[in-house]
Amino acid sequence: ADAVARLFGTDGVRGVAGQDLTAALALDLSVAAARVLTERREGRRPVAVVGRDPRASGEFLEAAVVAGLASTGVDVVRAGVLPTPAVAHLTGELGADFGVMLSASHNPARDNGIKFFAEGGQKLADALEDEIEGMLGVPSNPAVGEDVGRGGGQVQGQARGEVTVGQAPDAVRAEEARHVRQRPLGSALAVLRRLAGLLEAGLLALGHPGVPGEEAGLL
Repeated sequence: ADAVARLFGTDGVRGVAGQDLTAALALDLSVAAARVLTERREGRRPVAVVGRDPRASGEFLEAAVVAGLASTGVDVVRAGVLPTPAVAHLTGELGADFGVMLSASHNPARDNGIKFFAEGGQKLADALEDEIEGMLGVPSNPAVGEDVGRGGGQVQGQARGEVTVGQAPDAVRAEEARHVRQRPLGSALAVLRRLAGLLEAGLLALGHPGVPGEEAGLL
């Protein structure tokens, strides 16, 4: 695709949810991504991690993405509301074939976006994005019967907190800190609350020993 008409921008596909980024486009993108990013292995279905930020439109877009992936035979692990770097980390941590994040970062609330991560949670190369875009509208054979993917897998409770706070590498935490400054009430809020709990329990220090999370501005 040429640079002017290219669907993918610098951070995935973004636009006004329901207008530019519709449920139909989200479904088609997920089907195309599954065709490009998965490798069929004997005895197992491909797996994708799907996360989103708290925008209301994330709910219908998530449903469309999960439906598209499952229709191609991909099992979906729904991570729920998490920061973008945490979804990338989970993609690698869980050994998924690829990841999907529904977020438009600090863009207006009516916007949303779809960002794909390659295996290991790595940023998707431009060439792969172009390949996904090229697959849009290309007829494919949907999965049927036992080959249909499942969309009910979830990452829950303590495990989510441990992955997003305890296991994320320094680069991921630094990136999330940047997003926290941009959108303090976004999906990072749950992570901040857990950080505050660790601070108050004396299990984590930010250079000011003894300062509770609330006084440190984390709540």
